[in-house]
Amino acid sequence: MTGKHAIETFKDEAGGHRWQRIPPTEKRGRVQTSTVTVAVLPEPTAAQITLHDHDLDYKFCRGSGAGGQHRNVTDSAVVLTHRPTGVVVRCESERSQNANKETALAVLRARIWEVTQLALDGKRAYDRKQQVGSGMRGDKRRTIRVRDDIVNDHVTGRQWKFSDYERGRW
Repeated sequence: MTGKHAIETFKDEAGGHRWQRIPPTEKRGRVQTSTVTVAVLPEPTAAQITLHDHDLDYKFCRGSGAGGQHRNVTDSAVVLTHRPTGVVVRCESERSQNANKETALAVLRARIWEVTQLALDGKRAYDRKQQVGSGMRGDKRRTIRVRDDIVNDHVTGRQWKFSDYERGRW
């Protein structure tokens, strides 16, 4: 579910839900129990990486490898360090120092964005695990008994008709 008010609407739905029903193909009337786990999480947005000049540390040096006289006398390689994160990028692929500087900035932005995304994904996984629990029978938020037309909320102790619950009137 997505939308402007999705989190507000479903904030109390997080956890395990036990669903008891009689399948239409069941001849003897036996109850089938299923477990549904629900997590209510905000959708992360793409992180915009803004690099400030006071956070960057530039070092210029000569490139390594073959290249002849021009390479041996020109400091065209760039080593760029982002102080807050400690991410270091070295670029020496171009002949021009300015071109290497631009390439190093682009690579640095990409690496910092990747580190930020990994941190967000880890936090999101932790939040989801906290809400869902183990998914076992004891971790239930709500029991829905279709046959008896009853929905029982185990957290609040509230009980209402399944037909009202199905229509969203709860």
